[in-house]
Amino acid sequence: MKAVEARELVKTFGDFRAVNGATFSVEEGEVFGLIGPNGAGKTTIMRMLSTLLQVTSGSASIFGKDVSTEAGEIRKIISYLPEEAGAYKNLTGRRYLEFIARFFCKGDDVNKMVDDGIALSNLSERIDDKVETYSKGMTRRLLVSRALMFKPQLAILDELTSGLDVISAQHVRKTIRETAQNGTTIIVSSHNMLEVELICDRIALINGGRVVELGTPEELKDKYSANNIEEVFVRAVA
Repeated sequence: MKAVEARELVKTFGDFRAVNGATFSVEEGEVFGLIGPNGAGKTTIMRMLSTLLQVTSGSASIFGKDVSTEAGEIRKIISYLPEEAGAYKNLTGRRYLEFIARFFCKGDDVNKMVDDGIALSNLSERIDDKVETYSKGMTRRLLVSRALMFKPQLAILDELTSGLDVISAQHVRKTIRETAQNGTTIIVSSHNMLEVELICDRIALINGGRVVELGTPEELKDKYSANNIEEVFVRAVA
């Protein structure tokens, strides 16, 4: 069974087609990247997979469950982190993770999940400071740990490290790889094609709401005789 399977996926807003027949699949346990410029349709695809937007036509399934008819079941096994997500600023990082953990478990299991989240965030003693004192990078690390600490079957992370400093971005990438090795399937999106090349097993290049290329970074670079995925994208859409 595929972790994700999308076939001829379409999403329209009035007369505008944000997603225009996207087809791809994601293998269980891999890190899969949706890569393309702003406005390519990446976020819209992710929101449909997360059951936050209705599919206009085509189909998509998560571990065999249809996003249109089994949304409730899908929400139990996935985690979605949008680019614009925020945390409650008046809480400490620890209290924020505790607040989220109580949606998933009770008793001692809450403490275990929070401990996992703290380890993922790598915020050290700053975990007991209020979120309002965090830098953007620290906040994003907290949010990524929140999305992964309950070990979802599928994590969907939009613009994973947008605007982060080098150290925070490196930590987030390391966290993603380690989480995937522990069994979580991960989809990430980015307009930063060079970064996603570092962490993804396979990538789909998105342009105009369509998948224009699909494969491993090495396969695509070989196909287009390119040095990096940015060059691949330019040649693929030329």
